[in-house]
Amino acid sequence: MYREMGTRLTGETILIVDDDAALRELVGTFLRDHGFCVREAGDVPSMRSSMAGGRPDLVILDLMMPGEDGLSALRTMEPAGRPPVIMLSAMGSDVDRIVGLEMGADDYLPKPCNPRELLARVRAVLRRGTQAEEPGATFAFGGWRLDTATRELVAPSGAPVPVTPGEMRLLEALARAGRRVLTREELAAKLGGPEYEAFDRAIDLAVSRLRRKLAEHDPADLIRTVRGEGYGLAPDVTRA
Repeated sequence: MYREMGTRLTGETILIVDDDAALRELVGTFLRDHGFCVREAGDVPSMRSSMAGGRPDLVILDLMMPGEDGLSALRTMEPAGRPPVIMLSAMGSDVDRIVGLEMGADDYLPKPCNPRELLARVRAVLRRGTQAEEPGATFAFGGWRLDTATRELVAPSGAPVPVTPGEMRLLEALARAGRRVLTREELAAKLGGPEYEAFDRAIDLAVSRLRRKLAEHDPADLIRTVRGEGYGLAPDVTRA
């Protein structure tokens, strides 16, 4: 079962998904005291029931849970309209972190985590989401169309391509750079989040995931790799 905590309904809604009831209560109370509306779910089916009743603004998702785990839950979320996700893991290894990011998580924290650090991560992820929703430009490259105001990506065939918030930020950063190569450090700064700062591999995985998604609609290699430097778009970029 899931339940909603708190009476402050003016802040964003956070859904905490964890089989540890004590942790859910601790984190939920802390977030509620900082103005958030908090819902709890003890497993993945309860998470889906909660989300069916209303999309939260952010999900805090435990990696390891009995039955269906957090990675499976993240994998089955539709990219279009999916809320940002912060993953938690008691294992806390580099592999877990990279796998979580590869699956499309927006941030990652090892357990046990400091509630104040989690609060800072929540605010940072929500702030990035708010900035992403601000009106922007429309870019055209290689037959593709990227509308940063509506957060829509359209393939040369005219088919809309659903992307995660992280993939959208990555593609927007590359489009805004034109054909200029962005270093991993520049991409990490533009993507935001400490999860990218310590792991060059996280940037590589994010680019690889985006490449695979683009290749499903266009055989052209749209993202070029410059050894020792970074990544950039291969075709010319224009503002449509």
